[in-house]
Amino acid sequence: MIELIFLGAIVGVISGFFGIGGGTILVPLLLILGYETKVAIGITVVQMVFSSVYGSYLNYKKGTLDVAMITTVGIGGFIGALFSGFIVLIFSSSTLEIVFLLFSTFALVRLFFTPKEALKQREGSKVVLFVVGILLGAMSMSIGVGGSIILVPILVGFLHVPLKKAISAGLFFVVFSSVSGLISHSLSGHVDFHSGIIIGLASMFGVYVGVYFKDRVDAILQKKLLVVFYMLVVLYLIVRIFF
Repeated sequence: MIELIFLGAIVGVISGFFGIGGGTILVPLLLILGYETKVAIGITVVQMVFSSVYGSYLNYKKGTLDVAMITTVGIGGFIGALFSGFIVLIFSSSTLEIVFLLFSTFALVRLFFTPKEALKQREGSKVVLFVVGILLGAMSMSIGVGGSIILVPILVGFLHVPLKKAISAGLFFVVFSSVSGLISHSLSGHVDFHSGIIIGLASMFGVYVGVYFKDRVDAILQKKLLVVFYMLVVLYLIVRIFF
């Protein structure tokens, strides 16, 4: 239990600071502890519900969450994530990881080459955002991540959303995808609720710390840290898949 509480707190800090669900970090750590892949994914989905709901509440109170902007893509994510449990049954873990590696690499490149000067924020087509949400929800929940790791670079790189606002939006997207993913994975019988709830409760403390520092760090430094984080994710996936 002590190990699970520690994992939850660490993942919560990362989730709150970078606006991600936390599965990118938690799934491999659970595998190291001896959990099977599908069970680890199920536990992570439970944790993401806790961290995303609480983190989004904190961001909303601080005025950094634009609910209207992300609702369309969030609804798409909810619908897409409903299929995640069945996708896990159809495709192998390695296939899903390769697909995620491709999307993560694209997100890293897009974030890295984002213009330094502030550009006017775009609205974006609601139909396109809805479809993007479906794809992100289905793919991300199939491998136990929230989808914001792809969504944040899309918001920053294509719609020119300010980074801090995009991070808050990304975490709010995880609310939709994780709740839906939890339903799907529960129906597929992959969820260890006992471990998931322990980690989820511990992650709430970490999220509070992560959001606190997210709102106080300079945006330029935060972007550099985010790029480094994405690079580590891509390198980890490359090592895990090919070596």
